[in-house]
Amino acid sequence: MREYDVIIIGSGPAGLTAAIYTGRAQHRILILEGAVLGGNVALTDQIDNYPGFPFGITGNELIENMWRQAQRFGAELKYEQVLKLENKVTNKKVVTAGNEYYARAVILAVGAKRKTLGIAKEEDFMGRGLSYCATCDGAFFRNMPVAVVGGGETAFKEALYLTGMASQVYLIHRRSEFRAAKTSVTELFKEPNVILKTDKIVKELQGEAMLDSIMLEDVKTKETEIIKAEGLFVSVGMVAAGEFLENLLDNENGYLKTKNDKTLETSMAGVFAAGDIRSKTVRQIATAVGDGAIAGMAVCEYLQRL
Repeated sequence: MREYDVIIIGSGPAGLTAAIYTGRAQHRILILEGAVLGGNVALTDQIDNYPGFPFGITGNELIENMWRQAQRFGAELKYEQVLKLENKVTNKKVVTAGNEYYARAVILAVGAKRKTLGIAKEEDFMGRGLSYCATCDGAFFRNMPVAVVGGGETAFKEALYLTGMASQVYLIHRRSEFRAAKTSVTELFKEPNVILKTDKIVKELQGEAMLDSIMLEDVKTKETEIIKAEGLFVSVGMVAAGEFLENLLDNENGYLKTKNDKTLETSMAGVFAAGDIRSKTVRQIATAVGDGAIAGMAVCEYLQRL
């Protein structure tokens, strides 16, 4: 059977919470995930700001707990990349690389993904020294010099994580001020193997089979310098991950607009948005869970009206 009451696209905190709520209402649910169960949260080494865990919890542990709870209420999970969403007369059609699924309601919880640098050879060095996740790939660079690009909280957390294994950690930022919390800045700069490179951008990636050095350019003087780095971790912000929607729904720079905060229904009836894909000001695990609960309950009410 490829017909469901609800299809949830995305398996992060928003999607899994929505699955728990719709599953408890005894609806038939399918979760479609194109990459990793839990999305960005599963790749987070330590979470200290989610209520209920006084000593913190790893992202993977939190997601595993959420998934087991969703399973308990009958949620089904398939690892398939969604290519298209279509609005049919009586239901919605979700097209993946190998299948077509139908549902009376859809919850979009695809979240956001990391931005790229947008420079030459970036794709060439992917997996060969270039990474977008230090907690995923940091262990490959033990006792090697590495660099982190970015000035936000995530960049500082990744750099701090790397100080425990890399021989040297360069922090590259295009400005002299940081968006990261002061506590994170202070904590990182206590580490002896951190070298700060402010007012700099990555101009060029160098190396043969693997990355071995990076050319930096000063944003003010345009002078360049080359630093030795066998690993480069990019953390320069996020972008909405709903490319497959192709402006099907009202959005703001790719982030989906919802009619109101009471139902989280998008511009298409029966399609709801939850979590980081939604146009809003705060993107945290706690707000994603809140969105998932609201969307899940709203879907249940929507299905009752059909």
